[in-house]
This record gives sequence, structure tokens and C-alpha cells, in this order.
Amino acid sequence: MYCKNCGKLVDDNAFVCLSCGAKIERSSVSTDAEGAKSKIAAGVLGILLGGLGIHRFYLGYIGIGIVQIVVTCITFGVGSLWGFIEGILILTGSILQRDAKGNPLRNG
Repeated sequence: MYCKNCGKLVDDNAFVCLSCGAKIERSSVSTDAEGAKSKIAAGVLGILLGGLGIHRFYLGYIGIGIVQIVVTCITFGVGSLWGFIEGILILTGSILQRDAKGNPLRNG
């Protein structure tokens, strides 16, 4: 199970996350490891297709994905640097450590 606050693994019987100190409630813990989005997939999509916002669509951030498409079109492709940089930052763990539903990204 994962802490909804920090995304770290927590023991099934834990009441408090040892990493961040947040109270663990059964309703606030994500256990869907199979449905978790991949950080590597999101990062690679950002690097390769970031100008089209594909990594944002993959993570469920539809609005920002549409904005990235518009910016790329308006700037005649220069706006695709935004997605490229985001892809690198996703892979380094600097940004977007959760999908749009609040579930932590898995590392594989």
C-alpha cells in the first residue's frame, strides 16, 4: 500500500506513514499497483511527444495536454521544448510524481 500524502510504501497495518508522518486511513491509501502509471513511460512520452502533451494525457491531465498542443501550434513547434523539459523532470522525479487521480507513479 502507498501513502496518499507522500507516495511511499507503507505497511498494511500502519496507522501513520513513517516517511511523512501523515495519518493512514484505509480510504486514503492507494493499493492499485497494476493500475498505477509508469514514471518511465510518462517521461519518455514527454521527451519524444511532449509538444503534443501526450505524457499529460497519459497521466490524466487532459486540460494541460490540450494547452501544450495549442502552445506548440502557436509557436510553430518551439513550444514542444516545454514537453521535452517536463519529460526529463518526470524521469528525475522533480515534478509529477502522481497521476491526475492522486495515485503515485510507479518506477517501472
